[in-house]
Amino acid sequence: MAGEGARGELVAFGRRLHERGFVAASDGNLSVRLPGGGFLATPTGLPKAELREDLLALLDGEGKPAAGPSPSSEWPLHLALYRSRPDVGAVVHAHPPFATTLACLGRTLDRPLLSEAVMALGPVALVPFELPSTAELARRAAEALGETGKALLLANHGAVTVGEDLRTAFYRMESLEHTARITYYAALSGGGQALPGEAVRALERLGKEYRLARPAEDPCPGCPLAQGPSRFALGEEELVRLLVDFLRFRSGEPRG
Repeated sequence: MAGEGARGELVAFGRRLHERGFVAASDGNLSVRLPGGGFLATPTGLPKAELREDLLALLDGEGKPAAGPSPSSEWPLHLALYRSRPDVGAVVHAHPPFATTLACLGRTLDRPLLSEAVMALGPVALVPFELPSTAELARRAAEALGETGKALLLANHGAVTVGEDLRTAFYRMESLEHTARITYYAALSGGGQALPGEAVRALERLGKEYRLARPAEDPCPGCPLAQGPSRFALGEEELVRLLVDFLRFRSGEPRG
């Protein structure tokens, strides 16, 4: 079966997206570029918690369906990123709550608040709203990602991350959501203090060499999902508290 190892990774990381609370129902999509040419992508309409290796879509080197079910309706977005960036080996599109909240607010993540985010992600641009699954969204996303971008926010839609492999792209999505969450909390507390320019430039230099270390045994495929609620998931009480804090912040009332 074509891309046998890649199939296992797509299933494992797709399920992780669901477990982390980065997607709901059939939201989101993932894909990988195959070493011998062509691509594998998650299918349209299938919840990521129910992914199986035999349910993935195989596409040829031109991005046209070759075997299996139809790819995600967002496949044009993935293909545009692959075509514009030969270094991209995987694409992850999801709707993580805090990153998507910033995207709905029309915010970018280009203010350097976190050292790790500067190194691991760099500036994250906001792609203006276009209807999902359209060629125009795909074109705008590829343009916004540029030659070195690692992540994007899609206005009123979600987020996209890329990487040399699927593991890298997935953890960039996790870093993106973590950064967005801290940025949101900082905004509620007055905005936060950005890093000075000299520090940002030094971190950017370090970021050029930044790579995820490989474990002694690669946990995917076959790694079990964490049990219990995701540490990224928001409970009802936290959502209510965030809303109250936000309304007080907007009105100028003290929080507490």
